[in-house]
This record gives sequence, structure tokens and C-alpha cells, in this order.
Amino acid sequence: MLDKKTDLAGPGIGNYEDLEKILPHNYRSLLNAKETQKALFDLKGYIEEHLCKELNLMMVQVPLIVDAESGVNDLLDRDGSRTPVQFHINNDFNKHPIDAQVVQAATKWKRIALKEFNMKVGEGICTDMRAVRKDYFLDHDHSAYVDQWDWERVITDKQRNLKFLKEIVGKIWKVLVGAEHFIQRKYPKLKSKEYPNLPEELTFFHAEEILDMYPDLPRKARETAILQQYPAIFIVGIGWVLKDGYPHEMRAADYDDWVTETKKVGETMMHGLNGDILVWNPVTQRRHELTSMGIRVNADSLVKQLELTHQTDFLKQPYHEGIVTNELPLSIGGGIGQSRTYMLLLKKAHLGEVSVTVWPKVLKDMCNTLHIPILN
Repeated sequence: MLDKKTDLAGPGIGNYEDLEKILPHNYRSLLNAKETQKALFDLKGYIEEHLCKELNLMMVQVPLIVDAESGVNDLLDRDGSRTPVQFHINNDFNKHPIDAQVVQAATKWKRIALKEFNMKVGEGICTDMRAVRKDYFLDHDHSAYVDQWDWERVITDKQRNLKFLKEIVGKIWKVLVGAEHFIQRKYPKLKSKEYPNLPEELTFFHAEEILDMYPDLPRKARETAILQQYPAIFIVGIGWVLKDGYPHEMRAADYDDWVTETKKVGETMMHGLNGDILVWNPVTQRRHELTSMGIRVNADSLVKQLELTHQTDFLKQPYHEGIVTNELPLSIGGGIGQSRTYMLLLKKAHLGEVSVTVWPKVLKDMCNTLHIPILN
């Protein structure tokens, strides 16, 4: 088992010997390849429509590449372990070049876009985002290709609290549960006693509470353990250093607010206005992350988090300046994994069944042996 420090960053299993033991060995897809494509686009339409309706969002265009100097790209974690793909555009015979990066997520860009689209309080945007994350270990539910419904909504200062966060999480969960019912009406074979449906309600836990329950386990093992009891949870407060000296998981310092005090439980003060939805995947028999989201940093929490992570030099970048000077609106936002959601709701064993990307030969051969049909 990984120790706590090793387990902080870098999702996935870590080697293909372990992955081969974990992948289901008696798997048969409930839908064939043609049905799968139809079903995932049915799901895509349903989720986009209802997510926009529930959160009062509008669909907008989103960049695939951004200027490296803008500071807009998402660094994902604060330890620098996941760097974006970067390239030089030799424009106008290098007289007016651009150093560009492929986005890893649209987290920061969306907040700027709220201002550009003149979104008011209670209004927001949703994007059909595509990204590349080259530093992932490629397993059954992690890919170098990322697709998300990246969304962002303008809020007030008074809405920067746990109650409001949970209200928004509840609306998102309503959409996901509704999507499962919808797709099973269209494709009845997806309703299976072997693979139970999502529960109607999420259970909320703070990261500190989960640590208290499983103090000796590293993060992913804690998540796996609690999902045995509660098959759908939202973990609050990801990024703040917990009482064992480690955060539940590393989080970048300049988008989600993980430093703000929220409530006191016993002698412990809880921190953080962000979190993840995790579910138990009955096909893979493993933890399955669907979305990461949160109330975003304001001027005060941004500076505090950058000081804690020794990254105050970021304050010189336009995005960060816009938060400190209050030129950018306060917001809440997140990213819902599209392929992750299709994989779960269509009862698939591997991301490669619902998205086309690159996989190493060892993984493709493994899946072929196990009758897991990976798209090429």
C-alpha cells in the first residue's frame, strides 16, 4: 500500500501488473459499440440541458490552447508534478511569436469568461471542454485526453459558505441521477441487478472526518473504505493540511478555496469550501471520481493560499491580479468528467470504451484478453 506522502498526488494505480489484477475478469459490455455511441450522445445532450437548467448556465466556447504568459492554465496540483504541453508558434517569421500551452482544465479561464460575458449573480457558463494531461498514469479511468463539462457561476460574498456549496452539489447530483434514469429508459438492458443504480442522495463528509475514521490509511484507501458504507459521497475540504500533516489531496492554490474556516467539530476547526463527488463503481469495484468543484478563492484566500504554498510570485499574473483587485467576479465552479460519467452510467469497465485516445500496447493487449473493447 502506498504511504500517505506518495498517495497525495498522481491518481491511478501505478503499474500494469497491479492493474491486470484489478480489471474485471468476467466482463461483458451491456451495450455493443454502436449502441454505446448512441447512448453516450444521448447522455451528453441530457446532462448539458439539465445542468444548464439547474444551475442557470449557458453553453459557451472554450479554448483548447492558451497563452503561456497569461497564467490562465490549470496546474492541477501545487507541487508542480503535472505540467502542460507547451509549444512555440513561430508567427510572422518569429517577429510576433506566441508561446502556447494546451489547457489542462479551463478552471481559471472560466472566471475571466464570466466577466467577458457580463454574467450577473446567479448566472453562469458551461463548456464542452477538451484538455491534455500528459503526466497521468494511463489506467482504466485515467487518460491523457480529458473531456469535461467545465462550468462556472457568479455568486455573492454571502454565498461563500458550506450551505450554499452543498445546495449546488445537490443540484448537480440531481442531474446525474436523472441522467441514469433517462438512459435506462432508452436502453433498458442498462438496468441490471448486478450493477446497482446511484443512490438518490449524496452523503457529505469533511476530509478531516474521513481521516478520523481511517487514521492509518492513505487517501485513496480511505476513499475506498468509506465508499463501502456510503456508495456516493461528497468530500469537503480538499487541499487543507489535515491533522496528520497531509492534505487529503494536493490542490492548486489559485482556484478552489481550501483555506477558509467553515465549522468546528470538537476541538478541530474544519477548512475548505470545495470538494469532490466520489461513487462506488460496481463494474470495476473501485472508487470513481465524477467531479471536482468548489467556491473559488477571493482576494483574501488567494493570498493566504499562495503564501502557504510559497507561490506569491503568481500574484503578478493578470488572472491573479484580477482576483486581488476584485475585477473578476466571485464564483463557484467545477468540472464534471464526461467520459468518466459515460463509463459509470453505461456500465463500462474502461474509459477507452467511451473515448478515443492513446493507450500503451500493454494496456490494449490486457483489455483484449479480458474482452474489454477499447476504441482505436
